[in-house]
Amino acid sequence: MTDTETQQAELVGAIAAAPDAESLEAIRISALGKSGSITALLKTLGAMSPEERQEKAPAIQSLRTAVADAIAARKAALDGAALDARLASERLDMTLPVAATPQGSIHPVSQVMDELAEIFADLGFAVATGPEIEDDWHNFTALNIPETHPARAMHDTFYFPDVDAEDRKMLLRTHTSPVQIRAMTQTPPPIRIIAPGRVYRSDSDATHTPMFHQVEGLVIDRGIHLGHLRWTLETFLKAFFERDDIVLRLRPSYFPFTEPSVEVDVGYSVEKGRRVIGGDPTGPNGGWMEVLGSGMVHSKVITAVGLDPAEWQGFAFGCGIDRLAMLKYGMDDLRPFFDGDLRWLRHYGFRALDIPTLSAGVGA
Repeated sequence: MTDTETQQAELVGAIAAAPDAESLEAIRISALGKSGSITALLKTLGAMSPEERQEKAPAIQSLRTAVADAIAARKAALDGAALDARLASERLDMTLPVAATPQGSIHPVSQVMDELAEIFADLGFAVATGPEIEDDWHNFTALNIPETHPARAMHDTFYFPDVDAEDRKMLLRTHTSPVQIRAMTQTPPPIRIIAPGRVYRSDSDATHTPMFHQVEGLVIDRGIHLGHLRWTLETFLKAFFERDDIVLRLRPSYFPFTEPSVEVDVGYSVEKGRRVIGGDPTGPNGGWMEVLGSGMVHSKVITAVGLDPAEWQGFAFGCGIDRLAMLKYGMDDLRPFFDGDLRWLRHYGFRALDIPTLSAGVGA
């Protein structure tokens, strides 16, 4: 036998006899490590003449491959034996009582989203979704927001540094209104949708976070007027807060994508030291609280999506889902919604079986 054949036979035999992973690793280092015997043979190839290298290199490479393969095979066998031994020694007594009952809670935001879907489904609305990474046209331009509008400023909007393949400026959507644009361009009217989802703005305090949840509603049909909007919002708020004494007040406002635009205030009263939506807002313990922005869809928006504003009209509204949860369930700070604190979720979270229904109560 040649020297390499003898060395291969000795190493393969030692590898096959290795009793454990530590012994196998020691053999690998002595043969293939930086100072290993096979590594030393490989280093001699550089000093050989081309003829010598052509003669001896194949045998050295064959030695290295055979030893590496033997090590890999032995390692797999040792690992398999170790796993078999572990499986044979470990036992799980299924008759023992559990250390703690597994628990899970529905986050208040998820619960309110389900409540909104249930209420608006009863009013004939479908739920629409869209991408959270939007282009400038869907998020701003199609909504009649000019280049100089403050909503486009960097302190409000998270822009991406580069444009996409179609040379469009990309951003994290600042509202779910782009979903309305996509619905109007993809679905022929009449349209009745709500668009819940995550939105992003550069802001953070007790009532604002860089990421929050918003729901917007859109109706496009013939003969739509402001009275339809008021009735829809009043019906929604009565069902959501589960009170019939809800009183609304519409105040003139301005949004680029609606004309006329109105802010919607809801009356509240103080019950047991806490402000509660409903009751007499003109009483000694009452008042008004802003909850929604809304208005008639601007004719320029209807034109931008390829519809004729002389034939089709509509209304839109929007509000924060997190804020709705705060108002309904008595939370005073928005930031814990996103802290991941299990103590907070155990206190405010909903059981998995608390499924909102109009018959049993959306906040059951």
